[in-house]
Amino acid sequence: MFKHSQLETVKAWIADPAHAAMPLHVRIQRAIRQLIVGGALGPGRPLPASRALAKSLEVSRDTIEAAYTQLHAEGFIDRRVGSGSFVAEMTEFTPGPRLSRQAMLLRSQAPSLSRRGAAMFRSGGVREMLSPRPFAHGIPETRTFPLQIWERLERQVRKEVGAQTLLHGDPQGAEPLRRAIADYVNLERGARATADRVLVLTSSQQAMSLCANMLLDPGDRIFIEDPAYYGARKAFDAAGLECVSIPVDRQGVVIEQIMAHPRRAKAIFLTPSHQFPTGATLALDRRLALIEWAARHQMWIIEDDYDSEFHYAGKPTACVQGLDPHDRTIYIGTFTKSLFPGLRIGYVVLPSQLVKPMTIARTLLDGHTAPMAQLTLARFMEGGHFGAHVRAMRGIYAERLDVLARLASKHLSDFIEPHVPVGGLQMSCVLTGDLSERAAIDAARRVGIELLGLSGLYAAGDPKAGFLMGFAAYTPLEIEEAIKKLAKALRAVAKP
Repeated sequence: MFKHSQLETVKAWIADPAHAAMPLHVRIQRAIRQLIVGGALGPGRPLPASRALAKSLEVSRDTIEAAYTQLHAEGFIDRRVGSGSFVAEMTEFTPGPRLSRQAMLLRSQAPSLSRRGAAMFRSGGVREMLSPRPFAHGIPETRTFPLQIWERLERQVRKEVGAQTLLHGDPQGAEPLRRAIADYVNLERGARATADRVLVLTSSQQAMSLCANMLLDPGDRIFIEDPAYYGARKAFDAAGLECVSIPVDRQGVVIEQIMAHPRRAKAIFLTPSHQFPTGATLALDRRLALIEWAARHQMWIIEDDYDSEFHYAGKPTACVQGLDPHDRTIYIGTFTKSLFPGLRIGYVVLPSQLVKPMTIARTLLDGHTAPMAQLTLARFMEGGHFGAHVRAMRGIYAERLDVLARLASKHLSDFIEPHVPVGGLQMSCVLTGDLSERAAIDAARRVGIELLGLSGLYAAGDPKAGFLMGFAAYTPLEIEEAIKKLAKALRAVAKP
């Protein structure tokens, strides 16, 4: 028979809620298997008779027989007629000594990661809210998305393309979607794109990781705006790059500091149309000067045009890629902000010489983007539905921004100075009183409100204390209720 401790181990395995979904005989089989693998039951050791074990565990004999049969089929035990069941002699496997509780705890706390893996783990990754709540940033309105149109187009794709959508897709992306993207960015963003230069990806984050790993080596320098989008900085840090912070003013990144910097960089990362998080637009003269500087010094410009569809004052500025005659600009776009996050489709417009290397590298990550979603999106764009949706959302978001700015000025004036942006999905607010950023964010979270702190987006210089307030995904009534709740929470923690 089992020792008492071994029997108790099997009982504990059976009773563990984590194993409740498994059939009873599987739980018993897994528990005994673990005793064998862990060395508690050595080779040749007899197992209890099925009748005796059934009695000890208070289960049917058939249940024990089913567990033993599976263990025998997997090679863990031998069954001898008239003699019983024994742990198999596995000559290629020697069970190791059982780890002490302290050793097991240390092993679980200190995973053996590569330097790159440790850096990625320390970064905390890029976390998105599964169920958005005010004022989570960067989230579009999804409740009014024209799902009926989308579903109709999806049915058309299934009917016309059939089982082909169930197979592997082109790693560069479905040609109809690449063509639609090229037409769109040329018309709306002033880009210089063709379908053969578009690479369809799952996200802009993937695009930044590809650029970091394909264009630069560990230790290489990349200029990056300060403050900057946290996902970009984390992608570059994870690739082992040296991020050199360049300050941002009201006209965007200060390019004089790039040109005067004593050390050259191989690339620069920009959000020129709507700088994250300040909302500044990179001035035209700076764009042109930067393009010439990049060409002269063979530096790549990585342009993230993450939410340029939503511009509320005047016409949006043409993208840097469209102004660059030297083909040194990589243009990143996404449908996460303009349509819905669950779509998981982003893209890059590449210089022609990078298309093949980037496409091959992409096959090592996730192979391809789902064909069904790509073909449906292509029809959504070709049919004018994408443009119509963006125009409708632009009007809705402009109204919500007005509501947020007005209510923030009314109810939060003792704590913040709102900086109303000309576009985008969030508004930055600078703290003006004695309340610390951490205290404000914690107070907000306690009442169910999400704020992204500004100071953590700075790497150097004089970080501004404050937070971002997303507004696109929330109705005027939801914004009003949340603002009043936030004002009450901040008053409760403010110093007298």
